[in-house]
Amino acid sequence: MQLFVNDLTVIDFSYCCQHRGIVGESWIVDVLLDGALNEMSMVLDFAVVKKQIKAIIDEAVDHKLVIPIKNPAISVSDSSHHQDHQYVDLRAKRASYFLQSPQCAFAQIDAEQITINTVTKHLTDIILEQLPQNVQGLTLTLRPEVIKGDFYHYTHGLKLHDGNCQRIAHGHRSKIELMKNGERCPDLEYFWCNRWQDIYIASEDDRVSQNQIELSTSAMNDLSPDHQFFAYVAPQGRFDIAVEQNVLEVVDCDSTVELLADYIARQLKAQQAKHDYTVIAYEGVGKGAIANA
Repeated sequence: MQLFVNDLTVIDFSYCCQHRGIVGESWIVDVLLDGALNEMSMVLDFAVVKKQIKAIIDEAVDHKLVIPIKNPAISVSDSSHHQDHQYVDLRAKRASYFLQSPQCAFAQIDAEQITINTVTKHLTDIILEQLPQNVQGLTLTLRPEVIKGDFYHYTHGLKLHDGNCQRIAHGHRSKIELMKNGERCPDLEYFWCNRWQDIYIASEDDRVSQNQIELSTSAMNDLSPDHQFFAYVAPQGRFDIAVEQNVLEVVDCDSTVELLADYIARQLKAQQAKHDYTVIAYEGVGKGAIANA
């Protein structure tokens, strides 16, 4: 007997790539269970599927930086600054990134690269360990949202958030809709999606000096003049990141989707004040904010 739940959840995360750098991503999750009927004549109660399996997935990868630990471009080590914190050093072809975060902000996968297949295997192994014995098989389908127009991948952190959004390197794959004087403007959408492709978005308020940043010794020795530094303390712990200028956008606000929509609207209005703009910005799949200018 098989039981399925489509659109169980969306995992929003970022991952380390030796070519692209740190990439924000959003994948929809479908679940298919194989097994014998239990005493309630079910493979598994839908409530359990929706609550327990979703919770396992969230704990494993959602709102984390996912790291392929077999990739030689990446190193992970324990922090000498704070207990239960780790350093992650990524020397990608596009840019170098250096981080310190609580261990819970990182997910290590036994692979050379992060793909749908490697994350699917990682999650399947974790989930199967926690399901009842009558469940004999699990098929996870991870898939990106089908987007007809332009979209971008971005990574950020929200220091004021009480939940996992406070993690300094989690991200999303998002579309955007831009209206000029009430009409859709594909050229502007393309411009912003190209500008924010595989971008790290930082808040000016979180900027710190090189003397204030907390990174590994190796990272401190490899910093370039192009690195900029951001750090904050949130409920889960201390977060630090050094990002090179070519993969960075620094905004004059926090990076919530509401304020990013407003940021884009203000940028557009400043360029051409005579026009009216509406920005429909998405944060991953099926949610977002609208701003007008």
